[in-house]
Amino acid sequence: MEIHEYQNGDITVIWQPKKCIHSAVCVKLLPKVYNPKNRPWIKAENATPEELKNQIDQCPSGALSYKFNTEI
Repeated sequence: MEIHEYQNGDITVIWQPKKCIHSAVCVKLLPKVYNPKNRPWIKAENATPEELKNQIDQCPSGALSYKFNTEI
């Protein structure tokens, strides 16, 4: 299974492309982080860990998830 990880200090964004249904919730909620025209298309450093967590919790397909790198 293909998995990509993007770190932002205390949080790591995990993207599983094969699960993605292209609903674009991520792009609509955090366009400064998610830009399909850029490579890499996820720039986790452009949002706070809390902003990333709140957005990822709304991903309908589960293609985006996260893990905390430190205790919060």
